[in-house]
Amino acid sequence: MGIAGLVLAAGGSLRLGSAKQLLPYRGRTLLDATLDMARACGFSELLVALGGSAAQVRERADLSGCFVVDNPDFSTGCGSSIRSAIPHVTASSLVLLLGDQPGVSPDAVRRVAAVPTPIGICSYADGLGHPFLFRRPLFGSLTSLHGDKAVWKLLHSGRYPVTSVPVDGPVPIDVDTWADYERLLS
Repeated sequence: MGIAGLVLAAGGSLRLGSAKQLLPYRGRTLLDATLDMARACGFSELLVALGGSAAQVRERADLSGCFVVDNPDFSTGCGSSIRSAIPHVTASSLVLLLGDQPGVSPDAVRRVAAVPTPIGICSYADGLGHPFLFRRPLFGSLTSLHGDKAVWKLLHSGRYPVTSVPVDGPVPIDVDTWADYERLLS
């Protein structure tokens, strides 16, 4: 049934103060860079969750080839984006990607997607990070998540086997603040 990719891009950018999805990055937007990387992964289906600044994102980002999931509850955290997207996933597995983390490599995605366990996570030199993999038997648990760090709670719950995939280098920069954005650009 394949592997679906879900790009979480619904945040309201409260810490940043403007739509981080649309920040300039390498001649495009931050979200465009992440979606280009996701397209290179060869997912059987690619979904993107939008919420905060959705109208502007639809106008300015290249959403071609993506099934857009509208998340009206985006202000409650990324758990709501996952809940909104799960009913639209037909694949047997789901890889979660952050829309503001363009430094993830397609190789890291492919490697985490190949794990045999119900959950896969990348283990970088300085800690665990996205992308995450979830197999279909966990989709029900994903729909019950609430808040911003809900996926981490599921990962650390001990209820399911988790495989950590070693990935060279540090956890890719996740843009939440202007300092994060400046680090990404440097």
